[in-house]
Amino acid sequence: MKPTYHYTTVLEALEDLKEKGFDHDFNLHTEAIKANPNDYAVHHVYRYEGDSDPDEESVVYGIISISGKKGVFVSGFSANSDYEASQILEKLYIESNKQ
Repeated sequence: MKPTYHYTTVLEALEDLKEKGFDHDFNLHTEAIKANPNDYAVHHVYRYEGDSDPDEESVVYGIISISGKKGVFVSGFSANSDYEASQILEKLYIESNKQ
């Protein structure tokens, strides 16, 4: 079973992942994730739900690429988030937990 982390904010999760070496911004490379999902492994997932505003809901993924690049992908539930890339990452995480 993968470790679970509890953070107060998304920023706290991002800072902790950065300390663990997850410093690449995979949000800038969503097309690569969508085109080659098996080139990525999700090692950490953190879900955050805002207290009052649904736009504050988000998921932080700690990802390692097949080339060894460690980084994060932050997905929100607002209209401007990349829902397809989020679905791919969620599926990868679920599949990795089955093994």
